[in-house]
Amino acid sequence: MLIFVGFFLWIWVAIYVFADIFRSRDMSGWEKALWIVAIFCIPLFGVLIYLIARGHKMQQHAMEDAAEQEKQTRQYIQSVASNGTTSSSSAEEISKLVALRDSGALSQAEFEAEKAKVLAHTTS
Repeated sequence: MLIFVGFFLWIWVAIYVFADIFRSRDMSGWEKALWIVAIFCIPLFGVLIYLIARGHKMQQHAMEDAAEQEKQTRQYIQSVASNGTTSSSSAEEISKLVALRDSGALSQAEFEAEKAKVLAHTTS
């Protein structure tokens, strides 16, 4: 049972090491290829050597990826939120145009033309 559990732990660590190899931006393609070959040729020692040689950078890579995902999530949420406010801002613009028309600053034709521009801008 101990060997069975150890085998699965090694597989888990090996997958984590492979993920780190592929997400490392500070290694060239040849370095990555050499690490992969080392892990396949001498599996147990290849993973252990990687953990000793580059283990300190694994956490840094994970934190950089998490920060990048957080940034992309925030950008997406802000873009969706700004699209939702477009209709309210266009409604505000139309209400301002109505106020200008009612005050006599705009004629009915000018009001219709400006309203068409606002609505065209909203749909595009």
